[in-house]
Amino acid sequence: MYVCLCVGVTDGQIRDAIYEGCCSYKEVRAATNVASQCGKCACLAKQVVRETIAEVQSSQASLAYPAGFVAA
Repeated sequence: MYVCLCVGVTDGQIRDAIYEGCCSYKEVRAATNVASQCGKCACLAKQVVRETIAEVQSSQASLAYPAGFVAA
């Protein structure tokens, strides 16, 4: 689904940015340019970011070693 029509950013692109390392709305905005034109999509974009980050955090909570763990 398109979240930002001005720039052509989809919810999938927002999720991909988070899966690739973005940890906040600010980082997603810098990576995708979402809400950089008229700004009408900012609320929906923030919602997608919050939901995706929550999904990632809950999926990592069930892991014995979270994805950020680096064995020495």
